[in-house]
Amino acid sequence: MTSLRTGTGAGTSAPLTALPLQDLPGARLCGSCDLDTRQALSVALGVVTGMPGPVVHLDLSAVAFLDPAAVAALVRASAALNGEGRRLLLHHPPYSLRKVVEMFPDECAALEVAA
Repeated sequence: MTSLRTGTGAGTSAPLTALPLQDLPGARLCGSCDLDTRQALSVALGVVTGMPGPVVHLDLSAVAFLDPAAVAALVRASAALNGEGRRLLLHHPPYSLRKVVEMFPDECAALEVAA
């Protein structure tokens, strides 16, 4: 996986980058997931969900913010993998993701966070 960047310029959010994890199938996202970086998130999730294995990992420890549309994209990616008998395991979700899950538990039921 190559690094993906979008969202540079005045008045935009931090760029979103996605880098492969060294020891697990998956990626580490860095930056913000919002309107300015929606396309990069979509591409990154497409790459991650296309990785082989029963579990793919998404490290969110360096993500500053996920807007509700980004959370919905994670839910869709997780649900798609669940439909294949696979799992998307989220690591270190930011406060914004935890808050959306708290407010919409039924809609976010497909999300799985590592303990």
